Amino acid sequence: MVETGFRKWIITFTVITASLLELIDTTIVNVALPQIQGNLGASLEDIAWLSTGYAVANVIILPMSGWLGNRFGRKNYFLASIVLFTISSFLCGNATMLEELIGFRILQGIAGGGLIATAQAILLETWPREDVGIATALFGLGAVVGPTVGPTIGGYIIEISSWPWIFYVNIPVGILAAYCTYTFVRSTPREGKGMPIDWWGIGLLAVAVGSLQTLLEKGESEDWFATPYIIVLAILSVFGVILFIWRELSTDHPIVNFKIMRHRSFSVGMFTSFVLGFGLYGSVFVFPIFCQNLLGFTPLQTGEILFPGGVCTIIMMPFIGMMLKKGVPAQVMASIGMLLFFVFCWMLSNSTLSSGTGDFFWPLVIRGVGMALLFVPLTTLAIQDLKGPEIGQGSGLNNMMRQLGGSFGIAALTTLIHIRQGFHRSNLLANINDYNPAFVERFKMLIQNFMGKGYSGLDAQHMATKAIEGTVIKQTLLLTYNDAYWIAGLIMLFSIPLVYFQKFKKNVDIPTDVH
Repeated sequence: MVETGFRKWIITFTVITASLLELIDTTIVNVALPQIQGNLGASLEDIAWLSTGYAVANVIILPMSGWLGNRFGRKNYFLASIVLFTISSFLCGNATMLEELIGFRILQGIAGGGLIATAQAILLETWPREDVGIATALFGLGAVVGPTVGPTIGGYIIEISSWPWIFYVNIPVGILAAYCTYTFVRSTPREGKGMPIDWWGIGLLAVAVGSLQTLLEKGESEDWFATPYIIVLAILSVFGVILFIWRELSTDHPIVNFKIMRHRSFSVGMFTSFVLGFGLYGSVFVFPIFCQNLLGFTPLQTGEILFPGGVCTIIMMPFIGMMLKKGVPAQVMASIGMLLFFVFCWMLSNSTLSSGTGDFFWPLVIRGVGMALLFVPLTTLAIQDLKGPEIGQGSGLNNMMRQLGGSFGIAALTTLIHIRQGFHRSNLLANINDYNPAFVERFKMLIQNFMGKGYSGLDAQHMATKAIEGTVIKQTLLLTYNDAYWIAGLIMLFSIPLVYFQKFKKNVDIPTDVH
């Protein structure tokens, strides 16, 4: 139901706060993993399940969120998701064993999947149809900024306190969001009440999407298909997806309504959301590793570097919404956003070992502007033809594709880094021989420097060899990360033609009064 005045803005504040809460939690935990690992005595492989479990639960629930909202009422489902997310945050902070923490993180992921898609559907219903671009822009504040500022917030919390507080900070925000939802969001009819539940669809969805997400999260660390359970996950994900689609198209009461794929703009939008997720999450994943592992920045420094870009996105979002309302084609803005993201990647691919914090300010500002130009137009294009209950279903699928795009991006870039690292190391080592004058001169100079500090000739030679090895490692990593930036940028650049397969509408008209 379209709202006006104070109620419209308080509902907007509520759903943005709730979605921001969930999206920050996708990345805030990453900076605390070393501290949690030491505190709970866990291995690196086990501690990674804190992120994997959350992501898997999240991506399973996302496509079901439209059905759950229709069955239990959108307000009831949204409120229940906020309450569950808040309670599970408290339980995560109180966990004393890794198994407990992983279990509570999975609960968080289940609740979070309901938050993000339902929040967008509520927001689209609250704003008038002619302002849908502005509503999408406001929702985009959480979707784009959340994963970016998550490491910054996490870095500050770890700096001044201990890891449980990355979960405890959710509690007051969750309580406020729950109160505002209960008080101001209007109830909707429970349209699915009394209808049969597609248990086969739920089971196949959990197997298909859960296996795929776990495969993407764990594949690289398990050496992909060299590990038996990764092969099993790959088989389950392929057959699970095929059987799930067949089931949903053949039943009268599907969990996921694939008939909305008849809308060309939405079908193409699924691919562009995937690309957006690839760029958004992939770049947020690579950049902190590059800064901390190669340049020696602290997690807090890395978060502070990322922060201005997030602020830039926040500032740009409302202007993007107003431009859409005035009739600026969404395709044009999305194309500019993809081009700016490519420029960001190109600038970072020219980084050197002497790059400092100031060298990343403008590239990240450009990324911030690009992400604002990408998220709002791409989301608006995807949902422009959806009507009534299709909005909830489409919102869940669209958000799922963005999440999967991020998982694919992280998995692909991690694998690329692993492969290219070996390639660049081999090339660099080929130049370390007695027939290379530059190497011989450098090696002799290092030996002389160490001997000048009082070391014996033999010790100086060993230390010079280690120094050369250190230089090779750093140069290898630098070239590898530069390759990762190039690939991310080119994928975004070559995706520009996709947006022109979607309908051009001067004023996007979406019926938002679902009931």
